[in-house]
Amino acid sequence: MNTVDLAHTVDLAPQELRTLVAVAEEGGFSAAAVRLGSTQSAVSHAVRGMERKLGVVLFERGRHGARPTAAGERAVAHGRRVLRMLQVLVAETRGAGAGESGPPAGPLRIAAFRSAALHLLPPALERLTARYPGIEASVTVVREVGPGTAGEVAAGRVDIGIATIGTSSPIPPELVGDVLLEEPYSLVHPAGHPDPRSLPLVDWTENCTSYTREWWAAQEWLPPATVRAEDDGAVLSMVSSGLGMAVMPALSLTGAPLTLQITDLGPRRPTRQVGYVTTPELAGTAAVRALVRELRALRPRVAVSDSRKSE
Repeated sequence: MNTVDLAHTVDLAPQELRTLVAVAEEGGFSAAAVRLGSTQSAVSHAVRGMERKLGVVLFERGRHGARPTAAGERAVAHGRRVLRMLQVLVAETRGAGAGESGPPAGPLRIAAFRSAALHLLPPALERLTARYPGIEASVTVVREVGPGTAGEVAAGRVDIGIATIGTSSPIPPELVGDVLLEEPYSLVHPAGHPDPRSLPLVDWTENCTSYTREWWAAQEWLPPATVRAEDDGAVLSMVSSGLGMAVMPALSLTGAPLTLQITDLGPRRPTRQVGYVTTPELAGTAAVRALVRELRALRPRVAVSDSRKSE
């Protein structure tokens, strides 16, 4: 590709960005053309035009379609975010036109790991939509492994993510956010078992940060995990069936069945921070700010204790 003079502004039209995103998400020019109501040649021409403007190859072409290059992945992420801000521009400008500061309205895309989606978001969304019925919230459950929910935000696929935050999973530098709550871990085991610490340990990949793993390593009574499950719901089911014990955070234990006993691990128990992440440009938008307010308002009510817990 020819190099570009970075002193000159590179202008990409919204339709070019839509084409860029469509090719990446559909995996090829033909499928992108169908999605856009265009032709394969027009899509291919648009991509070549963007590559000339940017001076980089955006897609690897092959018999199996088109796959974004590293530069293409970055471009697609930025493209999604720019297109989202154009939607916000329209929604918030129209809202302001209806009054001095119109109420938040329009889509609000949220990503959350499983226990947060089940137990943290519902009461916040109930309050949010009651107050602002024009907000159309959608929630995607994302495994908190690898990029996790923060990765969905950075890629422009969602507006805000409910994420685990800590030394091993800090807020990415291109995003902003804050901690909402710190949840303790507890020992969970079959109710009435005479010696629960003798049971096999059940675990799942998303469970712990590196800090918690260090705590685990220092516990001589805690064996290596011998049973692996897909998620925390499967862990609860297996422990409830008498197949083992587990060390789990409070959100995962919300509404745990009565067949389980939850035992406090003492003052040096590990904890996990749960917070939100969003992009700098979306942090000031009305819908995101409204959701963060509702999440903060619920913070004292989060289930960090259970009447069945024992010392």
